[in-house]
Amino acid sequence: MATDTQTPRTVAEKFVERLAKHDPDGIQELFAEEIDWHVPGSDALPWTGRRTRREEVAPYFTTMWSHFAPGRSKAVLERIIVDGGDVVLLAVFTHTVAANGKEFTTPVAMRLAVERGRIVRMHQYEDTLTVAEAINAG
Repeated sequence: MATDTQTPRTVAEKFVERLAKHDPDGIQELFAEEIDWHVPGSDALPWTGRRTRREEVAPYFTTMWSHFAPGRSKAVLERIIVDGGDVVLLAVFTHTVAANGKEFTTPVAMRLAVERGRIVRMHQYEDTLTVAEAINAG
């Protein structure tokens, strides 16, 4: 049984805290060995796609964050919804593309599943067209 520090809500809160700190290794340690990870997107966004192993989590963030200007990203968490082991995070992300200075904002929903204190599923839904257009703006 999960302890108070390992409830789905507290695991999700740790995920958000480490996301805000840009701590890819800290985020990765919250995940189970085998995961169901999906971030839909296109080839224009090399970090999108499916992942199935914990060791693929940190590289997702380091790849994505390398495209954004350091210190110019903001994530506003609007709501955490918990139902058993399922957690939905609703947020708004704003980033500035490092290569061209283009700023963009997109609403984001993340669906997490937490089992035995570890994240086993992360599906992210965002406006990847807006992200791709900002990355490719010249």
